[in-house]
Amino acid sequence: MEDWQLDFEWLRIRHFVKDTLNLEQLPDFNQVMVLVGIQELGQLREDFSKDEKECLLHVAICKLMSRDGYYVFDKLDEEGWPHWTEAKSFSGSEEEKEKYLTILAIKYFDDIQSTVQK
Repeated sequence: MEDWQLDFEWLRIRHFVKDTLNLEQLPDFNQVMVLVGIQELGQLREDFSKDEKECLLHVAICKLMSRDGYYVFDKLDEEGWPHWTEAKSFSGSEEEKEKYLTILAIKYFDDIQSTVQK
């Protein structure tokens, strides 16, 4: 995907999230990732602690990267939090990883949108 296409698609997803959640501003990368984590956790609440938000980021990264075999789902713990095992490591830079996660997030939300539309 070319950079302009990625920018366009990412903006589309950010607007989808903003409109769906009636937010005043477009969410940034971390806010979208936390939302993916919340979706995967399946516990909607507004009082996540800072540590829990970091865990939600990790949940999102694992879920998104599991699509290409970087992580494999392991189990749900006693509190319902999902856990993954790393199957292979990502060899790119942090910037490349963020770009890769952005692409995966776009696919994730496209999957959600297509499921809702059926």
